[in-house]
Amino acid sequence: MRRGPFKRRNGVELDLDDIQATVLRRRPEPYYGTHALVEILDQQQGRQALGLLREQVAAVDTPFESSPAWTAVAITYQGLVALGVPESSLATFPHNFCEGMAARAKQLRDEGPNDPRGWQPPFGSGRVHLAISVYAASEAGWQARVADYQSRLASFPGLRVVYQQDFGAQPGDRNAFGYKDGFTQPVVQGSGEPAHPGDGEPIKAGEFVLGYPSETGVPLPQPQPDALGRNGTYVVFRKYQSHVAAFNEYLHRNASTAAARELLAAKLVGRWRSGAPLALAPAHDDPDLGADDNRNNDFRYGNDQQCLVTPRGAHIRRMNPRDTQMSILANVNIRRIIRRSTTYGTPLPADAVRDDGQERGLDFIALGVRAIDNVEFLQSEWVSSGNFMGLGKERDPMLGIQERNPYFTVPGTPPRRVKGIQSFNTLRGGEYLFMPSLTALDWLANLPDTV
Repeated sequence: MRRGPFKRRNGVELDLDDIQATVLRRRPEPYYGTHALVEILDQQQGRQALGLLREQVAAVDTPFESSPAWTAVAITYQGLVALGVPESSLATFPHNFCEGMAARAKQLRDEGPNDPRGWQPPFGSGRVHLAISVYAASEAGWQARVADYQSRLASFPGLRVVYQQDFGAQPGDRNAFGYKDGFTQPVVQGSGEPAHPGDGEPIKAGEFVLGYPSETGVPLPQPQPDALGRNGTYVVFRKYQSHVAAFNEYLHRNASTAAARELLAAKLVGRWRSGAPLALAPAHDDPDLGADDNRNNDFRYGNDQQCLVTPRGAHIRRMNPRDTQMSILANVNIRRIIRRSTTYGTPLPADAVRDDGQERGLDFIALGVRAIDNVEFLQSEWVSSGNFMGLGKERDPMLGIQERNPYFTVPGTPPRRVKGIQSFNTLRGGEYLFMPSLTALDWLANLPDTV
């Protein structure tokens, strides 16, 4: 049951009491959590369980102080089928969502070690129906919320947890490679989230939440009926295993001093490990800058079109070109995604050049009405090709699956091609999901048995 009418913020009306908190609420720092994937074996029990889980799903307007831990629920196309959603509604979902990520491997350029045939079960098997994610600001809050959803599911033998992974921020909120992460989130009109210098102009809410005007001026197509589609969004989940030792070894092989290694690492990423961007700290890391949200994203590339400071192929410049002059033009605003990525596994020592066999990496999580289209575009064009930047076959240095004789270009006089770059992240699985509104969760939980 909706708790109230529209909430107006910055002149934009959004149903903040109906949109799942994860869509517009930034995760806490530090953060703790768990991702669980569930298979529905019994349609009626699946609906009943969804009704119970709905009670723990926080809306955007839920005060953080009263809900420092919250649950998010998303559903795959096969999950909608398992719940008995009518064919007339299923037909209104986008084609790529219905096909699923594994079937879209060609469009995503998921080949070689990223091929779905080598994914970790149960990803890509059709057995993933529900995704439950818990985010918390404290370890105690996280454990309590996980115990809560586990107890709710335990009473339904027709549901099976087929995957569960804990995650959490590394010391200093770093990712597996030791980098502070989570910068450059789009500013969503009406979200109420604070904007920081450099975040760019607010983007129409309809790019991220169904039912509102998009950058085109009109709402993008949404699933029907309105109770199912409105205030929902799409989620792309891609689990990467990070090869940290290989990254460290590459730096050691191509730079003779610790300072040179850190500079090369910054050139690959576009930021120093503290989060300080090369664009503002070109010579050395600046932890104070990296920690300052009012400065660490306040930069553009217009005064560095020759890319002497931030290489054209650096990871963050590829993923958000800002005002870079591109060989192939693209509307950057409609390519923006909300990122809720999480880090899993224990950190490897910063100087380790041999892998310890432990699993660690990144759960890349993108949200938005165009999230599936955008990730397929980013993967095929901006990660797996360099044409849009005039870099030919050169691929993203952090996410790209490298071809034979790969290299990374560090511009200069003369430019330096750092050869032997490896694939530092391998895809272990992924899914396309729909994150319903609270109203839609109620609608799904109360589907008639005759369907």
